[in-house]
Amino acid sequence: RTIMDLRELVRHRMALVRTRTRLKNKIHGITLMKGVRITGMHPFSHKHVEKLKELNDYRINGYLRVIQLLDSEINDVSRKIQSCVKENDMSRLLMTIPGIGYYTALLIVSEIGDINRFPDSYHLCSYAGLVPSTHSSGVVTYHGGITKTGSKHLRWIMIECVRAHVRNYKNTSITKFYERLVKSKGNSKAVVAVASKLLKVVYWVMKERREYVPNHS
Repeated sequence: RTIMDLRELVRHRMALVRTRTRLKNKIHGITLMKGVRITGMHPFSHKHVEKLKELNDYRINGYLRVIQLLDSEINDVSRKIQSCVKENDMSRLLMTIPGIGYYTALLIVSEIGDINRFPDSYHLCSYAGLVPSTHSSGVVTYHGGITKTGSKHLRWIMIECVRAHVRNYKNTSITKFYERLVKSKGNSKAVVAVASKLLKVVYWVMKERREYVPNHS
């Protein structure tokens, strides 16, 4: 029941954020149709919003009002998640892994549940759909793209964690692994491969209930 409650909480925040993103994209589409370009400021910052209001478009103004409400709801849920993380030992352990914050840590914990239901890290990666698909023809086995089965939320958040890690931590083994792969496989395949590697780190942190130690992972 506790895990289910955490899962609903983080998924609720995810749904709110995705709804807000769709509305922002709608506003962007309207400005493109109008041929309006607002440059020199961060999108949807206070100054950017004021410039959007100056366009006096009823659709944009309506979306902005809904976005303001969503911002308030997201902030409230985020505070609740932060409070839950403080009371969740496993989430705090996961936050020692570079690239994993309080929200992503709680989402990972809620999606995995009891780590002992996975006999090894490969089965956890398989649960997240982060292992290559295979099919056989006679005596030959072919390896394709990832299976994309299991928890789509866990797969998505691990990919987001990889992007945060390689963006903010430049000299880690994870980032170096990504940089080697991206040269030969391209960004998309490299990110997926690194997500699988990072999920294996998550497995051992949860399994051994210890903080992340780069030299031993």
